[in-house]
Amino acid sequence: MRDVIMLIVSLGIILIGAEAFTNSIEWLGLKLKLGVGAVGSILAAVGTALPETIVPIIAFLGFKEGTEGADIGIGAILGAPFMLATLAFFITGLAALLSRRTNRPLKLDAKVLQRDLKFFLVVYTIAILASFLGNQFYKTLAAWSLILFYLIYVFLTLSSSKGGHKEEKLASLYVARGVNNPKMSSVILQIVLALIAILFGAHRFVNAVQPIAVSLGIPVFVLSLIITPVATELPEKFNSVIWILRGKDTLALGNLTGAMVFQSSVIPAIGIALTPWKLDILALWSAFLALGSAMIPFYSLRRKEVIHPSGLLMGGIFYVIFILTIVRYQIQ
Repeated sequence: MRDVIMLIVSLGIILIGAEAFTNSIEWLGLKLKLGVGAVGSILAAVGTALPETIVPIIAFLGFKEGTEGADIGIGAILGAPFMLATLAFFITGLAALLSRRTNRPLKLDAKVLQRDLKFFLVVYTIAILASFLGNQFYKTLAAWSLILFYLIYVFLTLSSSKGGHKEEKLASLYVARGVNNPKMSSVILQIVLALIAILFGAHRFVNAVQPIAVSLGIPVFVLSLIITPVATELPEKFNSVIWILRGKDTLALGNLTGAMVFQSSVIPAIGIALTPWKLDILALWSAFLALGSAMIPFYSLRRKEVIHPSGLLMGGIFYVIFILTIVRYQIQ
């Protein structure tokens, strides 16, 4: 009962933090005169990626002996893009359908989302193929190539956002209520406070879920691949739902796809550098499903330059397929 109460409380903390974060990150984008592509795909994506970035690093560095740390870390690394490309897409598509009661295309900047998904498909494929490299030297090269790809992605995203800034009416900054033009220091303060709330809530969520999962006999790798990312990806899911409800579709999807690029390039590069990076069949299957789910909106954008909410709902099917695989794995 105590764990259930902690789950509810931690979810509330994450939700409050996500609301404050979306509010402050929009003000930051306004202050820096950035377009919605850069705000959603870089500022929001990297900011809310902090929880799932910290989990694998702590796992790698916290276990001196044995493979438990590597299992937790690799599971958390692969679980993040998997959750975003499947469950987060599904939740965002469902929010759009329920709030608008129509399957009309989302109002997106097609170039921003197509670039994000293209980079994700490329870098995540490189990260997975690195598992088959026998020589650590070549794995190190793969890790550095992932970092390089992300830097190129950031450069292209920022370059394309120049001149894309639009003046718009934003809700008052929560730490500066009633102020039409809050100071940059106030914006930064709210971002820091929001991230602290998100990190604290995600940490408490994991602490509450783990005892329940372990009591059910779930393996460490499966736990880190499924349970931990559910908590650490909550900020992205909440942020995207908030933006979808406000009609800011590019911010909503860019928040997810930008995080997918970051978490399939920079974070796997850390894993490749700190572990043998040998992925088993279950890990490879999760990666394959993530890539398959991401291909659906990418193909839609390439063909018609639109994404329908129903297309995002397909991510739920890929998620269910993996859950069924886990159940079968457990039975065996």
